[in-house]
Amino acid sequence: MIAPTHSDIQAASARIAHHIRRTPLLRMPGTDLGLDIPLILKLELLQATGSFKPRGAFNRMLSVPVPAAGVVTASGGNHGAAVAYAARALGHKAEVFCPVATPSAKTDRIEASGAILHRIGAAYDEARIASEAHAAGTGALLVHAYDQPEILAGQGTVGLELWQDAPEATHVLVATGGGGLIGGIAAWYADRGVEVISVEPEGCPALHDALAAGHPLPAPVGGLAADSLGARQVGALGFAVARRHVARAVLVPDAAILDAQRRLWSALRLVVEPGGAAALAALTSGAFVPPPGARVAVVVCGSNTDPAKVVAG
Repeated sequence: MIAPTHSDIQAASARIAHHIRRTPLLRMPGTDLGLDIPLILKLELLQATGSFKPRGAFNRMLSVPVPAAGVVTASGGNHGAAVAYAARALGHKAEVFCPVATPSAKTDRIEASGAILHRIGAAYDEARIASEAHAAGTGALLVHAYDQPEILAGQGTVGLELWQDAPEATHVLVATGGGGLIGGIAAWYADRGVEVISVEPEGCPALHDALAAGHPLPAPVGGLAADSLGARQVGALGFAVARRHVARAVLVPDAAILDAQRRLWSALRLVVEPGGAAALAALTSGAFVPPPGARVAVVVCGSNTDPAKVVAG
């Protein structure tokens, strides 16, 4: 597998343009969120299905032939919803394998798009194994959650849009799970003089641990954002890009993620899922301290959570 180039991401952007939303930026004083620096928020939580995931799903399905058996995937929820949404839009059958504990805010979206939902296992890896067996047995096209070139190129269009709309950004903070989003964004910003920072929960340190070890390896999966950021092991493609083009990888505690969710609701009335708030939590917790004069962009990447839990906080 080969990591996406700038040209691959530009081609993905053109390919998926009629199927996804170009999400807006919000430039704001950081004081609104308790910070002393100006912020640029990329509001990818406003993407179709409530996360960035349709970008990669559409790019995969539009890049290779889809057989009569349709598509299959495994997901903690957001990717499954995106695959179901893209499959319906393109006229394909879809089957999605999710862990038993996947929140209903995410599985409801999957079923609403007409996909067949299978709940299996306690963690993403068990669902992934089942989805791969289904693909092998039926001939369905496997749409991986994060470790295929077309997926990284599709997610990299978030970086392309941010670079076009906020050329002043010097640092970009990205929440990391399996490595599709961070890999795509870092591939776009490669050699452009912008630092890309990976942010993971302390309970899901797959990329952080892989970079420390020098290779992908199994990592713990747990905590508040495990349903969206809980990959057991970072993908080979995302890791290959990250080790060359990610400036650093930081970890944040669940308490900081919860605090970032509450700040986004209190100041902006944005309902953000834990994984979507993780990148901001790096700033509000001090896990990442920007240098003087930095112009920091934060990708707010998902909204699929129970609003009552956020508002009640």
